[in-house]
Amino acid sequence: MDLKALLTVFGSVFVAELGDKTQLATLLFASDKQVSKLTVFIGSASALVLTSAIGVLVGALLSEHIDERYLRYIAGAGFIAIGVWSLVKA
Repeated sequence: MDLKALLTVFGSVFVAELGDKTQLATLLFASDKQVSKLTVFIGSASALVLTSAIGVLVGALLSEHIDERYLRYIAGAGFIAIGVWSLVKA
């Protein structure tokens, strides 16, 4: 296992998830006194694992057909576009 890649992916996903809509939704579900906190944790953790699995599968499929360099450009442009859109909406 590549420890550097593992820590890079962990750090990137961790920072990206902090304070985003899914974390806020989880916070709201957990604030319901009638709902088990373990149920909320298992549900939200399972959803994150599933979305991550989809990301890995799609990334693996795309990398078979598109050069990695172009995928990085596309991802970078996408992040920039999201940032600009967020600034315009603010």
